[in-house]
Amino acid sequence: MAHETRIAVTFNDWQQLAPVAAARELHRRVRKSLPRAQQRAAIASLRPEVQLAEVFSRADRAAPLGGVPFFLKDLFDVVGQPTAAGSSFLPEVRPMPAHDSAIVEKMRQNGAVLAGKTQLHEFAYGITGENPHRGDCEHPHFPGRTSGGSSSGSAALVAAEITPLAIGTDTGGSIRVPAAFCGLYGFRQTPRDPLIADAVPLAPSFDTAGWFTKHSSDMAATLSALVGSTPVTTTPRGCYLEFGQLDAEVAAACVAASARFAPVADPSTAAALRQAFAPALEAYHRIVAAEAWSFHAGWFDPYRSRYDPAVVQRLERGRTLPAAELVQARADVASVQAAWAEYFQRFDFLVLPATPCAALTKADCTAANRARLLTLTTPASVGGLPVLTIPVPLPSGLTTGLQVIAPDPKSPVFSWALGQAA
Repeated sequence: MAHETRIAVTFNDWQQLAPVAAARELHRRVRKSLPRAQQRAAIASLRPEVQLAEVFSRADRAAPLGGVPFFLKDLFDVVGQPTAAGSSFLPEVRPMPAHDSAIVEKMRQNGAVLAGKTQLHEFAYGITGENPHRGDCEHPHFPGRTSGGSSSGSAALVAAEITPLAIGTDTGGSIRVPAAFCGLYGFRQTPRDPLIADAVPLAPSFDTAGWFTKHSSDMAATLSALVGSTPVTTTPRGCYLEFGQLDAEVAAACVAASARFAPVADPSTAAALRQAFAPALEAYHRIVAAEAWSFHAGWFDPYRSRYDPAVVQRLERGRTLPAAELVQARADVASVQAAWAEYFQRFDFLVLPATPCAALTKADCTAANRARLLTLTTPASVGGLPVLTIPVPLPSGLTTGLQVIAPDPKSPVFSWALGQAA
């Protein structure tokens, strides 16, 4: 690798840089790796180089993530900085943050260095990374294709190797889809964890914090620092479920990659899971719409013209959702969660494809493809489960991913799977 263009890639590489050099290198990477339009589409804010060097100099280098730079999805508060959540007006109706979000404090305690904040699909209510206010966030290596949403900017900056770590969120797949599209490792936490509790919400029943890394060793280090883990004592037991409407090359790549982790589910188990997961997508849509409407109701009408029209349509569904449909959705959630509980009595994890396709072009960011994506991700979302996404290369040079789903964020399955993937 040429020294001029390829240094400071892993956590360890960044930790070897002096503060001034680290700040300079990060700014250089922003300039060199992204065209100006994509800098706007991916980055909400960036600390000035001198200020960033000062933050690097104050970082606790003895801490687990000491000296590692990271970007933060602009749903989380940083004191004195407006949180826009990908919108054109949220800072006008929400007070300036007076406190850092819990995840910011957690990262600081672990020695990580906040470099800036990232753009997202407006109010995190979308999975394709499109944003009419800042521009659509593209895959940094495949212009014209989406990085995936809603954590679009966070994934793009890690994929471009501007930063080795970025924080996102995942309600219905907003870590898993961008990780798969961008060839990254991703981890989604669980709903109502302290690290998500003070973020701008989409739907608290399903919202989770999460993060991206380029390398499996860096994901292992982040998991250890932010979640903790249980040592692996025996080989965990799981299976791979062939599920969803997958493109042919994705189906072949996922079944081949899953063999490192688990066999294909036996016919009885597969049939039971497919039947159990059938209501997940519609239950997810209904509950997210209702909870999102609850958050937005106070300013929706006065600011309607300043919303993304697609987000308007989704919020309108929440406004008019019949009570009986919401009751049915909650019953369906309970049913899916019961099926997961039964499955985990026999197995330690389940592997699912993360996406049915490679990173989408703008023309392919359709309602039908959104449904295909969410069909794969909503079973774990409705289950309230943590998920590790592992990248899977495709013959085209693009990528998809595998979801490794376990019952607890501290499950030894995750460190074991990262070891298998390395």
